[in-house]
Amino acid sequence: MSDFSIAEAVHNAFENHAIVDIHTHLYPASMGELYLAGPDELLTYHYLKAECSRMLPEGVAVDTFNNMPTTEQADMIWQQLFVGNSSPISEAQLGIVTVMNRLGLNPRAKNLSEFRAFHKSKTPEEYTDMVFENAGVASVYMTNDPLDATEGPMWQQGIDIDSRFKAVLRLDSALMNWPAPADKLRAMGYNVEDCLSDKTFAELRRYLTDWVQKMDARYMAISLPPDFAYPSEDSITQMMGNVVYPTAHELQIPSAMMIGVTRQVNPLLKDGGDSLGKWDIANLERIARDWPDVNFLITLLSRENQHELCVTGRKFPNVHPFGCWWFLNNPSIIREITAERLELLGTSFVPQHSDARILDQLLYKWTHSIGVIAPVFIDKYESLCAAGWPLTPADIQRDIATMFGGGKLLD
Repeated sequence: MSDFSIAEAVHNAFENHAIVDIHTHLYPASMGELYLAGPDELLTYHYLKAECSRMLPEGVAVDTFNNMPTTEQADMIWQQLFVGNSSPISEAQLGIVTVMNRLGLNPRAKNLSEFRAFHKSKTPEEYTDMVFENAGVASVYMTNDPLDATEGPMWQQGIDIDSRFKAVLRLDSALMNWPAPADKLRAMGYNVEDCLSDKTFAELRRYLTDWVQKMDARYMAISLPPDFAYPSEDSITQMMGNVVYPTAHELQIPSAMMIGVTRQVNPLLKDGGDSLGKWDIANLERIARDWPDVNFLITLLSRENQHELCVTGRKFPNVHPFGCWWFLNNPSIIREITAERLELLGTSFVPQHSDARILDQLLYKWTHSIGVIAPVFIDKYESLCAAGWPLTPADIQRDIATMFGGGKLLD
């Protein structure tokens, strides 16, 4: 047994180390309408909209609800899920309660007026500072798309980015459903062809290189469906193999793949209508084997894939699991996956990212995640001591600082 409290040392390590959140959809206030914060954005995020669609008042159809102004949607969600006839016990609902509690607001308020007044009383910069400090977050990695009609011109014209917001080049809009993106790329000066020719591949590699350098992007990321196969004649597979992986190798930055999204199984729910599917991880084995000098950040959406991902990580040192993504971002599943990864991979993975799209979500996503991750670490360190290892508080501090500081791969 140790001569100090392991539980206290773990909690102190989390308290004393600000988190680096390696995957979000957050943006600084300087990026205008891309900056999302406050009660109306928080309540109308698709998590709660999907849940509210199950509990709409009689006579209100889902499409009617989805087409309401944002404030009216937020009011309805508040009334149905928080003031209604059931306790707000789902993870997304609990998240709102946690946010309001962390901000000193009353989660049993009859309406959103107090929350709205609180948010309005602060500038976006002040609100950002407050949330980062309260959430214990040092920096976040964004999701940046040069082809986005709102975001792209900001980068083209030059924009001052808060240093706590790190760039990540998102690839979906430039590569998926080829040749649909070709016109936008040509308009930006990249002479791609509609066919997947050597010229197209070369121009796409130039696009990636230009924008990684322009943004100082820390890695490149793409979201892929569960039927993504490698090797394959499919256009996205051809572009990953001829464009993305070679560029990642040349620039010496990771290629992140987030795999398992099944888009729009229920289009009526709009952003909330996506689902998931299990991926064949034999594809990852082939990718990792063919590209041994490329580091792959991997997060998979299906719970059933997680054990296989750990085993693949053991076999390929260039495979780096990260986070519990989207439908996995629930305490019972986070606890299970974290324990499994520690047992199979030691400390060589990134346990969590928030995937936050609304700034306020940092307040609950990290509070809830650490609340279930910390006991897993305590259990493992107690097992380590019981096995005879002379553990020290400095060991715990080092491990948590590394794993929640972006990992060695993104130092």
